[in-house]
Amino acid sequence: MTEAAPGHASSAAIKARVGAGHPARWREELGFVALAAIVGILAGATAVGISSGAKWMHRVLFETGADGMLSPLPTLSAAYMYFIPALGGLVLGILGLFIRRWRPRPMVDPIEANALHGGRMSLLDSAILSLQVMLCNGFGASVGMEAGYTQAGSGMASAIAGRFRLSRSQWRVLVGCGAAGGIAAAFHAPLTGAFYGFELVIGVYAIPSVAPVMTAALLAFLTARMLGATPFPILVPPIPDLTAADYPPFILLGLVGAGVAIAIMRLVTLVEQGFARSGVPVPLRPVIGGLGVGALALYSPQILSSGEGALHIQVGTGVTLSVLCVFLLKICASSLSLGSGFRGGLFLAALFLGSMMGKLFAAGAAFLGVAVDPVVSAVVGMAALAVGIVGGPFTMTFLTLETTGDLVISGLVLSAAIACSLTVRETFGYSFSTWRLHLRGESIRGAHDVGWLRDLTVARLMEQGLSTFPANGTQADLRATFPLGQVRYVALLDVDGRYAGMVRVARVYSAGRDGPIGDFAQHLHDMLHPQMNVTHAQAVFRHADAELLAVVDPETGRVLGQLHEVEALRRYAQEVEAARRDLSGGE
Repeated sequence: MTEAAPGHASSAAIKARVGAGHPARWREELGFVALAAIVGILAGATAVGISSGAKWMHRVLFETGADGMLSPLPTLSAAYMYFIPALGGLVLGILGLFIRRWRPRPMVDPIEANALHGGRMSLLDSAILSLQVMLCNGFGASVGMEAGYTQAGSGMASAIAGRFRLSRSQWRVLVGCGAAGGIAAAFHAPLTGAFYGFELVIGVYAIPSVAPVMTAALLAFLTARMLGATPFPILVPPIPDLTAADYPPFILLGLVGAGVAIAIMRLVTLVEQGFARSGVPVPLRPVIGGLGVGALALYSPQILSSGEGALHIQVGTGVTLSVLCVFLLKICASSLSLGSGFRGGLFLAALFLGSMMGKLFAAGAAFLGVAVDPVVSAVVGMAALAVGIVGGPFTMTFLTLETTGDLVISGLVLSAAIACSLTVRETFGYSFSTWRLHLRGESIRGAHDVGWLRDLTVARLMEQGLSTFPANGTQADLRATFPLGQVRYVALLDVDGRYAGMVRVARVYSAGRDGPIGDFAQHLHDMLHPQMNVTHAQAVFRHADAELLAVVDPETGRVLGQLHEVEALRRYAQEVEAARRDLSGGE
């Protein structure tokens, strides 16, 4: 019997390993898809429950009728209804007071959970936040409920992942499944939900995550349908075949959407900072915000709630002066609601505002002699502004495709969405979710900025024990202290023991003369701090054009150690490769 050559397995051995390994792997993958299916069903049912709860409040508080839609009302039927948002602010303020005392830690949303905490979220916190979002919307505050949908779905997914002790990568994907299910059920759009999970929560599109995310989104959509949720399709007129000349106006609309998106995000921050400087107690701020929203609703109830019902009105009607008024008032109402402390999101509000922005853009183009269909412009503007605020160009493209059923207009949407997304990322750098995290001191710009990158700090990478020498010494003293070949670099210290630059020992020996050692000091202001992450450290290395830098305590100036650039690059490459294999299903 012939033996296999050393280092090579026989075909029988290979078949044995494959036969033994694949069933277990298939069982593991199928089991994970089954968990994703459960998450999708739960997320879909919960999204319907949250939406139904808010609509029930609309029927009871605002007498909206059977559909529970608040924003399509031409006017509120009673004067007291204009004070209902303020009442909701009082309820939210009192509830928030108890929550802050009971659970003082900030709540973690799905994007933050996947980027910084390996997908770990509190189920109780998620339930509390979802309840707050439903109450805020139900009382008429100008906020969307998508934050509640995604928070509830992701919170349940994280709890299930913890119960089954999933790996970090599976945990993150399952949290993305929960968010995808919530969005798919809310918008009756499974592809939109799936790509929301990929682009905004998981942060990457990977083949192994397609089956679980799509399964969760599809079952959430079907669950919502079975529970009686009905879609609201957007009807657009037939669009003739497009030429290359038809795209530039809509790309310009995408750039306009980027500017409007950045302005809205900054306005929300300014309102929030204004309340913080005002000295008004935190529990009373939503009351003031609610009074302001009620006052704005005197012009039109379209600015109330998320604007979902009014979205279909704005897409299908012509351009009038009232469109501009509602557009500006809705921006003010959303900024006032979120800035004063109401809980919710800007996804639906961005769609509503974008539809009006598109119609106004079409009117401006017509004034300049450029023919742009107002309805098509409204749909493209709707998606473009949402991309600028929420992110996810493919998410918004699929939302347009699934709500209009028009493939031609989806090409226009994708062009405008890419233009808007690129402009926002290059000029502003954040979506609404990550911008608020940035204001809290976090450095992430999306779900792709995973936590291991932030945790890979200089303190973990550095070597202890960098040789030091007094900065007021001489070349002769250094040569006497450090024989040639013993060390390559020495850190100089001033009379107080603080870092005063680096000296390359071989350069001192090659000088061939005696003098103050300070003449040879390099990188006086280029140093690393222990809390820097690896990407920040690489930027310092590039700026200093150095192969080795000292690690210095930023408060005391004491030298803690040293870090070689090659070591930082090696560890970074290892972590990136490990993350890539983790996401692609590799061992």
